[in-house]
Amino acid sequence: MKKTLFLTTLVITCFSVNVFSQARSELNFGLIGVNYEIPVHKDITIAPGAGTNFDLDWLTLGVKANYYFDNLFGLADEAWDVYGGLGAGYAIYNGNGNNSSDFDLGLHVGGRWFWNDKWGIYLEFGGGSTQGATGGLGVTMKL
Repeated sequence: MKKTLFLTTLVITCFSVNVFSQARSELNFGLIGVNYEIPVHKDITIAPGAGTNFDLDWLTLGVKANYYFDNLFGLADEAWDVYGGLGAGYAIYNGNGNNSSDFDLGLHVGGRWFWNDKWGIYLEFGGGSTQGATGGLGVTMKL
């Protein structure tokens, strides 16, 4: 029941946010996960995503909210992004043993650099079972 309620809320949030967003969207491909950033304000995005761990025994489904400090730091017209935020999700254990599925909250900070108008690279540090213990490294594609 909890899984169904969480997944239903996640899907409704993704579709309702996508209808009202006006700014650019981005797709982030990490080492062990992917998320789709949907802007809801010039400095705020919501990013539904999925990932796993290096052992491939967890599947995590979650949503991250990012606040971009670009305007605050004077980086609005630069190739750099600096952000921080909160993530919530559900980690589903599909390995052997006594581990169980878990709902979790986590914080993260990160930065991104675009080498051209479409592609960039990001580095993120975070905590929590749905965020990854150390964050992520990956590639960003502007949509």
